[in-house]
Amino acid sequence: QVQLVESGGGLVQAGGSLRLSCAASGGTFSSYAMGWFRQAPGKEREFVAAISRHTIRKYYAESVKDRFTTSRDNAKNMVYLQMNSLKPEDTAVYYCAADVVYPPRTPEFWGQGTQVTVSS
Repeated sequence: QVQLVESGGGLVQAGGSLRLSCAASGGTFSSYAMGWFRQAPGKEREFVAAISRHTIRKYYAESVKDRFTTSRDNAKNMVYLQMNSLKPEDTAVYYCAADVVYPPRTPEFWGQGTQVTVSS
């Protein structure tokens, strides 16, 4: 069992940057692949980024590739999402998630989400 808490969301102008953090507790963090997902108003939750247990593998949705970067620090039980060149279309609630397999397809554990709003 692992608990996840996101932070770092906020309001930014288009073209700006935000760094989201996800703190894990209650489990063996290095046992999990981690993912980022987002859900915009009126839309389904969608995949954003994933990172494997030891950072060897990463992949991104095409909509964010080359703009977003995910990383993790297993010693600190943290995963990050650096978001650059933000667009209004990136506005959503962002969630981190953990799964025992990579890439996380149906994660077992989810954070509560953090709001990201990008103004035009």
